[in-house]
Amino acid sequence: MICREVIECLTEYLSGEVQADQRLAFEQHLEACPECGPYLKSYEEAVRLGKAVFAHPDERIPEDVPEDLVQAILAARKKR
Repeated sequence: MICREVIECLTEYLSGEVQADQRLAFEQHLEACPECGPYLKSYEEAVRLGKAVFAHPDERIPEDVPEDLVQAILAARKKR
């Protein structure tokens, strides 16, 4: 598996929708690749922060949420 393939199946991997052999290849790549492991962690953090903001739309946004993520969420809300 190469980096592009990891990124393409990231959502399915995190939701548990990938086949066992693909999961194994994904995890082996993460262990060997110095870029994809941190990318996965930052992706998971962005998802966590996004869910936290959408879970309580009237609450104040936590200080640790990056401004570009806030703007992306606000833009997505406007599209609804």
